Amino acid sequence: MSFTPTPSQMPAWVLPWPRQARSRSIIPVFLPFRGCAARCIFCAQDVQTGLAGQSAGRYGRPAPSLAHILTKTGELLRARAARALPPAELAFYGGTFTAMPDKEQDVCLAFAAEMLAQGRISAFRCSTRPDCVAGGVLARLRAAGCETVELGVQSFADAALAACRRGYDGAAAAEACGRVKAAGLRLGVQLLPGMPGVSPAIFLADVSRALGVGADMLRFYPCLVLEGTELARIWRGGGYQPWSLETTLESLARGWLAARAAHRPVIRMGLAPEPELARAVLAGPLDPALGARIMGRALLAAVREAARGELLSRLEAPRACQGHFWGNRGELRPAWAALGLAPSNVSYADRQDLRLWRTTAPNERGDLRLQKRRDV
Repeated sequence: MSFTPTPSQMPAWVLPWPRQARSRSIIPVFLPFRGCAARCIFCAQDVQTGLAGQSAGRYGRPAPSLAHILTKTGELLRARAARALPPAELAFYGGTFTAMPDKEQDVCLAFAAEMLAQGRISAFRCSTRPDCVAGGVLARLRAAGCETVELGVQSFADAALAACRRGYDGAAAAEACGRVKAAGLRLGVQLLPGMPGVSPAIFLADVSRALGVGADMLRFYPCLVLEGTELARIWRGGGYQPWSLETTLESLARGWLAARAAHRPVIRMGLAPEPELARAVLAGPLDPALGARIMGRALLAAVREAARGELLSRLEAPRACQGHFWGNRGELRPAWAALGLAPSNVSYADRQDLRLWRTTAPNERGDLRLQKRRDV
């Protein structure tokens, strides 16, 4: 005997909510400031990567040699292999890889080739600036086994780029993205929401443009005021005000949803927590739970949009959402309650979609509507 669900037993809305595919393990090789012709007004790569004191001339300490950095990385990769861990992806971060002296690039590429030949890594990637991918540099990277180039675009808005003295405009950034794609490489785009000249609206336009030029993945790094940077001097003089944490959470949630709609992952939101970073932050939206809090708000925004003001009687979410559904320390419970949801009528399942049930059947609900709330 077959069972036919009644309308009230059927979900009113089913929203695809696929879990982001797990990426390969990445082994970073941090090269703070190497290849950088000038220091950006917001940049403090040494404290951002936990390597304070290891960049040339910082605190009077000599920078570690490239040979030393690669030797340590090789030891780590050999240790992984000894534990029978699968090959990782090597990543050259923290500087402008394609602007390093040719000799240093050769050393890095030779190291990557050796690790590839030994099966220690499956591929490698690097980060660089949009104005440092001219000529045959991209073809050279691909021939050496590079799969992904991440461009520190920061923004496509000309005024914001000028305010931060980036040295290129939005058209040049978009052209660089096209070059990476044309070279047969995967494209990562790093954006800096909240940097001088970037409003929430401009950030969302930046996300749209990054997706439009073919980004395979995005990173969102909310702008922080770090001690020792030019931005810190500007901030102290009253010339810059960072985004509030609430503005950051709401804006990045919308950016994350835009990327999800385009089936492109946001692989990082916020800088990795480091003791040196925490000590260096003077102002800005620093939060160790930033990513989870953004995901919670994105989920809430998607459900609000689907329900369009109707009260819900039940929600079933993918189990992967359980950790961030109610927000940090339950901060989103009032917003969910306004939609009719509480822990008693929210459940989780091993599925890849969100299922929503309305409070009443369509022919019974009359004028039951929920005034849309924009506050969280």
